[in-house]
Amino acid sequence: MNAPFQPAAQPNAQTLTTGQVLQQLSSMLQTLGPVTGTETLPLLDALDRILAQDVLCPVNVPPHDNSAMDGYAFDGALLARPPCAQELQLRVVGTALAGRPWQGRLQAGDCIKIMTGAVMPEGLDTVVPHEQVRIVDDEHIRFAAARLQAGDNRRLCGEDLRQGAVALARGQRLTPAALGLLASLGLVQVNVRRRLRVAYFSTGDEILAPGASPREGAIYDSNRFSLQGLLRRMGAHVLDLGVVADEPAALEERLREASALADVILTSGGISAGEADHTRAMLQRLGPVQFWRIAMRPGRPLAVGLLQPRTPALLTEKNASSALPAGAGSSAKQSKSLVTSHPAVLLGLPGNPVAAMVSFLMFVRPALLQLMGSSEAAPVPLQVAAAEPLAKRPGRTEYQRGIVERGADGRATVRTTGPQGSGVLSSMVSANAIIVLDDAQADVQPGEMVSVLLLDGLI
Repeated sequence: MNAPFQPAAQPNAQTLTTGQVLQQLSSMLQTLGPVTGTETLPLLDALDRILAQDVLCPVNVPPHDNSAMDGYAFDGALLARPPCAQELQLRVVGTALAGRPWQGRLQAGDCIKIMTGAVMPEGLDTVVPHEQVRIVDDEHIRFAAARLQAGDNRRLCGEDLRQGAVALARGQRLTPAALGLLASLGLVQVNVRRRLRVAYFSTGDEILAPGASPREGAIYDSNRFSLQGLLRRMGAHVLDLGVVADEPAALEERLREASALADVILTSGGISAGEADHTRAMLQRLGPVQFWRIAMRPGRPLAVGLLQPRTPALLTEKNASSALPAGAGSSAKQSKSLVTSHPAVLLGLPGNPVAAMVSFLMFVRPALLQLMGSSEAAPVPLQVAAAEPLAKRPGRTEYQRGIVERGADGRATVRTTGPQGSGVLSSMVSANAIIVLDDAQADVQPGEMVSVLLLDGLI
């Protein structure tokens, strides 16, 4: 990460649109820059990591002309000669297998039997599929010449990738297909950006750890698991810092610890709105922090800031683990080379479970991808017909949990999962999509087209 940034000035009283939030976050993080550390990994260990630099193709792919299917290879020029308007008869003089090129000599009217992927012998440029061939005898075949053109069913050398071209660009996420492509170049390892370190803790006196005895007015901490699950799916190195009570001194100490350990601090609960004056004052001591109000549902508050880390000399790697709370997860305690010297980005989410998850998907996810150095594009909404009336008040963006399904007529439609309260976490379990109703949208009638984001790939 590069030099510190100062968040753009934003009056706390102003309500932002979702588009303004994304724009301001992106501008702030662009000044900060992505993580700069890299590591070189074997291909199978690099799945879902972010490529640190362009990969140039060291060879042509494929490295030679080869057959695209099983059949018979011949000189395509024969197709233009009479009596090729009828059937063409060729003499079979050999066989080429994948990995075992045919080395013989050819005469006019000869062909060879060839398997998919086998090298095309010099002088042969066309393959007739075996299912189009009629066997005349042990040495001859016939086929309808009119069904083919010269060059059919041949893969050209370098058709996929040319030597020296960019095979994969910096910032690309290494999917299974990308790993396969790297392997096709003969590479055994790849340089990737280090994992983004994200410290997470929940806040609130009412929060109970799963397994604790119930008490009146308390709730179990679902956010710690749903949000950390989202972070892990993104490939972040998650530092689990447990739960912090609504006590300014404890909160300040945890934030100072987290800012020395992580690139990003993610929280859920009252910190998102700076609910108390002493909370706001404490946060401002740690660095510039803003409390945004967003015209959206579910969700509304979002805390965004930059916290200066504790002096590295005061928090060494040896005592960083011992400084973590007893309730912190093992991922935090076992982490190596944790101590950082750069500012940490603070992202404070609302405490209601659905609001926290939706805010993560809409704002935190793109912010983290930017900090990871990822070039991954924003998901493209699909247009789907509403299967039922959708109540919507203009003036805010709503993210309703939906189920996309195919009707008897084959058309895709979307309906809500049911009650849409920000605490109804079961709606996120049932949903396979988020229905996005923008600021200007009013009530939706059945059959009207709405935007949906499919959750597959997002969570």
